[in-house]
Amino acid sequence: MALTVGAPLPGRAVPLASVPDPVFAGAMVGPGLAVEPDDDARVVVSPVDGVLFKVKPHAFVVTADGGRAVLVHLGIDTVKLAGDGFEILAAEGSAVRAGEQVIRWDPGAVRGAGLSACCPVIALETTAVAAAASGRVEAGAPLFIWD
Repeated sequence: MALTVGAPLPGRAVPLASVPDPVFAGAMVGPGLAVEPDDDARVVVSPVDGVLFKVKPHAFVVTADGGRAVLVHLGIDTVKLAGDGFEILAAEGSAVRAGEQVIRWDPGAVRGAGLSACCPVIALETTAVAAAASGRVEAGAPLFIWD
C-alpha cells in the first residue's frame, strides 16, 4: 500500500542532491525530498499518521502503520544549536495525525546563525520513493509517495 508523505512545513521542494550535506545529498540515510522553508514557517507538522518514534529539538521520526518510518530533519548541522530556538510540541511515543504540530522553530534565526534551514524528509530503510513534488509546497501537501 502506498504511503503519501506530506510536506512538514511550507516552502520550496528541492531534490536531496541540493541539500548542503553530503550524507543527505547522497541519500545515505534514505531517499526522499527536502523543503527549503519560508522564513515564517515556524510550525513543523507530522508528514504522516503514526507514532513519534524519536523526537529531538532538531529532528523527529514518525513510524506509520506497517512500520515505515519517516525522518524530518530541521536544518543542517542544527544539532549544534543544542535545542536553542526549538520547542518540542508533541511527546515521543505519542500518536500523531498527518498535519499535527510536532516542533516550533525559527528557520530565519537558523539562517542568521550561519546554518542551512533546508529540511530533508527521508523515507528510512528503503531505497526508492516516487512522485516527488517540485516547486512551492504548503504544509501537508504531498511531498512524495512511498510504494
